[in-house]
Amino acid sequence: MQVYQFIQTDLLEVGYLEWNPAAGKTAILVHGWPDSPEGWSQVAQELVVSGYRVLAPALRGFLPTRFLSPETPRSGQLSALGRDLIEFIDALDIKQPVLVGHDWGARAVANACGLRPGIASHLVMLSVGYGTNDPNQAVSLEQAKNYWYHWFMATPRGKAVVEQQREAFTRTMWETWAPGNWFSEEDFETASKAFQGEDWAEVVLHSYRHRWGFVEGDARYAPDELALIPAPELNVDTLVIHGEADTCNHPDSSKGKETFFSGRYSRTVLDNIGHFPQREAPLLVARYILNFINSR
Repeated sequence: MQVYQFIQTDLLEVGYLEWNPAAGKTAILVHGWPDSPEGWSQVAQELVVSGYRVLAPALRGFLPTRFLSPETPRSGQLSALGRDLIEFIDALDIKQPVLVGHDWGARAVANACGLRPGIASHLVMLSVGYGTNDPNQAVSLEQAKNYWYHWFMATPRGKAVVEQQREAFTRTMWETWAPGNWFSEEDFETASKAFQGEDWAEVVLHSYRHRWGFVEGDARYAPDELALIPAPELNVDTLVIHGEADTCNHPDSSKGKETFFSGRYSRTVLDNIGHFPQREAPLLVARYILNFINSR
C-alpha cells in the first residue's frame, strides 16, 4: 500500500502519493469528486514503467490534505484548485510536469495552465471539457438533468445530506455515473476515507454553490477569477479523454473545444466507459496518455 508524503504550501499541508521518485520526468495526476489519489494507482504504474516519476496529491478538503489555519476560508472554487496545484508544483520545485486531471482535477490542471502559461509540458483532461469556470456557461437541458446533485447541494436538504450522509451520497455517484459493476467494495472504502475530514463537506458545498454564482468566493482568488473568466487560450499540447457512457458529464460537453488551444489538441471517446476512465479502464487510459505525450 502506498504511504502518503506531505509538503506545505501557503495554505495547505498537501498529502500526496509518489511512485518512482528518482525518475527524471514527472507526471502529476489529480483526482476528482468524489474520489481520492488511490484511484490513479494502476495508471501510475504504467507511467512508471515508461520512466516517469508520478505524484498524486489530495485536493483541498480531501484527507490527508489539511488547511494550515482555521482562519482560511474553506473555499472550493475552481480557481483555488488551480492555484493550489501551482503552489504544490512550486513547493516540490518541479519543472514542466505532465499534468493529468479527472473531474475536479481536470479543472485544476487546466486552471493551473491558464494561470501560469508554460507550467506543464502536456495537459490531459479526463471526463471534463475545457471552460467550466464561468457561472454563466451554457448548459444543455440534458446536462442540467445530469447535474441534479449540483442543484440539490444548493438546498438546505442537500447540505444536510453532504454533511451527514456523505458515504451514501457519494456512493450514489459511483453507482450511477458508469455502467456495470465497475468497482469493488475495497475501492470505494479506500476512496471514501478521503471524504472523512472536517473540511470536506464545507469545501464540497462551497465548490458547487460558487460554481453557479450562488455564493461569494475567497477574495484572495479574485485576480485568478478574472484571469480564468472568460476562459483563456492555452498554449499547451492537450489530450481530452471522455467516456461514451458518462452520465455525469455527457461526452458532448467536451466537444468543440479546439479553438481554446493553440498547441496540439486531441480528443478521444472511450466506448462503454463512464465517468471514471482511470478506474474503469486504467491500462487503456495510460496507453492513450503515453502515446500522446511521447508522440512529440
